[in-house]
Amino acid sequence: MVLLGVTVITALGTRWLLPGLPLQGATVTLTLAEVVLVLVGLAILGFHCSAMFFTSLVEWLPGTQGAVHDIRLLGTASLIWYTAPALMVTLGLRRLPWYGIGTVVLALLAIGITMYDGGTLHIHLTAIFIAVLCISAASAALVSPP
Repeated sequence: MVLLGVTVITALGTRWLLPGLPLQGATVTLTLAEVVLVLVGLAILGFHCSAMFFTSLVEWLPGTQGAVHDIRLLGTASLIWYTAPALMVTLGLRRLPWYGIGTVVLALLAIGITMYDGGTLHIHLTAIFIAVLCISAASAALVSPP
């Protein structure tokens, strides 16, 4: 978890360290609505992930017990809890160049597939790590705030 946080900070921090970032001519300035879509989507994805791996940390929040239970069952409700915010993130970043949005979509698909295909936890955690890195890198290289 700490390594994941350090990786995100490093990826986003490269923007201030590397003079070539964000990429000139490829950068998209997000609207406020797009920023909200991305941030809310990422927050819900974080909730989904926390419900799976850090259940006791989110169950104390009022009204979350039912959602946490549904998410942990990995059924239809869990799939909706994952797919809806993943689509929000994708919609918020849809104006990125094809290689940026393609990377984000593939990363989110990898998380979803490894979560619901009955594979090993190690592969799923690796997919999460790579996806977070890809989304952070795409944001650092291709996104300007409003």
